[in-house]
Amino acid sequence: MLDNLKPKEATAIINSLLGGVVPKLGVQHITVGRSPEIEAFLHTLDDVKNGHSMVKFWIGDFGSGKSFMLHLLNTVALKQKFVVANADFTPDNRLYANDGKAVALYSAIMDNIAIQTKPEGGALATLLEKWIEQVVSQTAQQHQIPLTEAREPQHLPRMQAAIMQTIQELTDVGGFDFGTVVLKYYEGYITDNDLLRRNALKWLKGEYRTKTEARQDLGVREIVNDLNYYDMLKNFCRLFVSMGYSGFMINLDEAINLYKISTAVMREKNYEKILTIYNDCFQGKINHFFLNFAGTREVLENERRGLFSYQALKSRLETNKFETAAVRDFAQPVIRLRPLTHNEVFVLLQKLKEIFDFNYKTQLAISDADIQAFMEEMFNKPGASEFLTPREVIRDFLNILSLLRQNPELDKQKLFGDIQIRDERPDETAVDALLDSIEVL
Repeated sequence: MLDNLKPKEATAIINSLLGGVVPKLGVQHITVGRSPEIEAFLHTLDDVKNGHSMVKFWIGDFGSGKSFMLHLLNTVALKQKFVVANADFTPDNRLYANDGKAVALYSAIMDNIAIQTKPEGGALATLLEKWIEQVVSQTAQQHQIPLTEAREPQHLPRMQAAIMQTIQELTDVGGFDFGTVVLKYYEGYITDNDLLRRNALKWLKGEYRTKTEARQDLGVREIVNDLNYYDMLKNFCRLFVSMGYSGFMINLDEAINLYKISTAVMREKNYEKILTIYNDCFQGKINHFFLNFAGTREVLENERRGLFSYQALKSRLETNKFETAAVRDFAQPVIRLRPLTHNEVFVLLQKLKEIFDFNYKTQLAISDADIQAFMEEMFNKPGASEFLTPREVIRDFLNILSLLRQNPELDKQKLFGDIQIRDERPDETAVDALLDSIEVL
């Protein structure tokens, strides 16, 4: 049933789901009921590979699998040779700010850059070195310099000139400082100067807070900040594509934190930034770029605080009026994630039991009939139809498996009967009332 499951993936899946979070590795092994979304996503990836750019909004109720979906998109995109990055919006991370919160989001994105050989993130240095090696190799070939000698001091000016020229051709805004920092990275790379390399990475990741400090360490006039970070993302996108990657995909989760911004003006500025990126992508101002947002229906549809409160976004993100539950349109910017059916939950729990056994090298006596009995207990509890989420079902199931592994004498039927469910959803009414009161103040 499981195809090519690795021990590291099995451990990541079980530990993460027991902790109530989505695993970073192996999500493809526990995917059920999302075939149409994935098929549509693959078509979109092909468009981005061919030079188009895209923005998608993955919208669903609390616990419907939005974060899971983004992790699954990662796995698929990495296999299609995309550079991928993930970040969560937080109270200190946003798209627009004037107090460092936007560049904080940029830094989180750059920290989490992943490629297929480094799916867990932290791949920026690897990519830089790979790109530098490509430029050095091409320059050595062009000037008939043996590759073994290309990094020797006498060829440094020629290699630096080639790197700077290539950067200038690739970049748009801020190209000179970007190029200067990459040169510093190259200098540190070939002279084994770790401090210089670290300082260059620090600049590229937006971690310098003052121009003075950056000038002292690297000799540059500017730093990545709240105003120019988006230009830097575009520069990196061009750089990655020049290396032979299919494109640059960024996933931004927890969009509820934009909805929660207390001042209307600042919230609107963030929505305006989304509109700018959306227009750039769909008007062809940027190529090979793919941005995914994940949020609840409230984040999208609330007319006072959500994306629909910004008229220009509302007109672009309204659902195809001809779409129904049976007839879906996956080409539109907003993809609404439907809850898993009971049959899909059953298949998911079967997979999890198999992964659990694989991870712990056990063979627990849990049959398909037992899984069915567990589900009946859960879904027949009062309130289950209203607020039971796949997250809670999965965690309770794995908790029971964990107890049975360590205490084989326990009565599983009694464990099923002892299940209690709780409403894990945030109280959005209370949140809205609090936010409204803050805004009035």
